[in-house]
Amino acid sequence: MSFGSARVWKIVGLAGLAGVTATGVIVARNHRQRTQRTPEEIHNRLRERVAAAYEDRSA
Repeated sequence: MSFGSARVWKIVGLAGLAGVTATGVIVARNHRQRTQRTPEEIHNRLRERVAAAYEDRSA
């Protein structure tokens, strides 16, 4: 294996690591947003979504 080939694999590995890290950040942010809602907020939002779905269906 030549040094050029090793360098390519090192770059690919670092790019993969960056992708995994970015995905982890996105998942953590989404989880934090979900857990900051109160049960009442979730219930109200669900009712709004169901009402909107019925309106779309009847239109």
